[in-house]
Amino acid sequence: MASLPVSFVFGATGLVGSHLVTALLGHEAFGTVHTITRRPPKQADTPKLDAIVETDNHKWVARLQEELARGTTTTTTTTSAAAASDAASPAVVFSALGTTHNAPGGIANQWRIDHDLNIELARAAKAAGVRTYVFVSSAGTRSLLARNLQYSRMKNGVEDALKELAFEHTIVLKPGMILGKREVEHLGGMPLKALVHGTGYIAAGLKDRFGQDADVIGKAAVHAAQLAAEGKAPAAYWELGGTDIVRLGRDEWTVRQEEEKK
Repeated sequence: MASLPVSFVFGATGLVGSHLVTALLGHEAFGTVHTITRRPPKQADTPKLDAIVETDNHKWVARLQEELARGTTTTTTTTSAAAASDAASPAVVFSALGTTHNAPGGIANQWRIDHDLNIELARAAKAAGVRTYVFVSSAGTRSLLARNLQYSRMKNGVEDALKELAFEHTIVLKPGMILGKREVEHLGGMPLKALVHGTGYIAAGLKDRFGQDADVIGKAAVHAAQLAAEGKAPAAYWELGGTDIVRLGRDEWTVRQEEEKK
């Protein structure tokens, strides 16, 4: 019996990352979910979750390397023999890691987290033989008006590094306005979210184009990784825009979940 892929999630306590973890925990196609965070994720008591708390994010790359090197098992209920056979099971790494310039440390810390740490994690995953890497980026970062902004340069730098690393499957999600309740709202976030939600009263397609619910983004990331594992990814480097995210994380997600229950 083929073992289920393990997953590692970075940014698991954030808005998108938390929903991504929930989607993985409820998905039968994925085994144990590992998170490396500064504080426990809200799903910490779930049997399928291995929540690693490391308050110093400078040590996260080393922790990822350690976990991948020791061949973490993929199921929550295994015998020792099964665990041994699972040691070579595939792993998928998801990163929804990011902070803001308003956080302690300002723009320098944001650059270290959003850009440098994301790239270091990807390099460690590649060196360990990870085949699939999923990164939650942002829409519009390569537009003429936005591409030279600090935020865009961070996201684009990670995307460019992922292209160079050439995983067997690289999945990059580029959502618009991320909708959902944050623990700490971004500056100006509430009015913009209200505006995007308001477009839904005009036409649902407008809302889907300009903003996506964090829950839908998380599910889209998981669904895309599953499709890649099934050999159904359209390209080795697969970029998902807003409409793709809604399709995979809402429309097709619901249909597929119902089909798998039958």
